[in-house]
Amino acid sequence: MAHRNTSKRSKARSMLRLADLEQSKNAVLHSLGAASSQESYGHAIDEFIGWYCSEPRLAFNRTVVLRYRFFLEQKNLAPSTINVRLAAVRRLAYEASDTGLLSPDLAAGIRRVKGAKRLGARIGN
Repeated sequence: MAHRNTSKRSKARSMLRLADLEQSKNAVLHSLGAASSQESYGHAIDEFIGWYCSEPRLAFNRTVVLRYRFFLEQKNLAPSTINVRLAAVRRLAYEASDTGLLSPDLAAGIRRVKGAKRLGARIGN
């Protein structure tokens, strides 16, 4: 029988509990320097966690994040708002992966989720 590796990797999983998400959220917020970034990402992550926990999910993976993007688009949010929220979710996935809570393959899949398309030209300064 092969020896099973009992390092951080052995506890990595695809489905994260609320405590896992909160731990990863705190790691994201501590990695940000600006208070405005902490506030923005904190709000975006809290919204994602609320959505993620609102109904049974199979896993925290690319498909679930694509569903979340679709959910945000259905709310008619501005593409820039959607993209900030997706950036926060990507960061959440990477923190979960760095601490061994989420497999690196799943985190990489989440990173590949494209943001919302920005149509038209930006007006202003």
